[in-house]
Amino acid sequence: MAISRDWLKDIRITSGKTMKEVSSEAEISECYYCQIESGDRNASVSVAKKIAAALGFSWQKFFE
Repeated sequence: MAISRDWLKDIRITSGKTMKEVSSEAEISECYYCQIESGDRNASVSVAKKIAAALGFSWQKFFE
């Protein structure tokens, strides 16, 4: 069962970035980012930190 990550999509859209831009800044594939945002996959701590840095929020939000 997928975990809803609407908050992540909202942050990305508010930042004005595309999935491709975020994934590029986080140095992960766009497919992997899409799966994280949709809740189909979980981010490791290192990937959570990269995504959070790209979007300007605390990486701990992934694990709340």
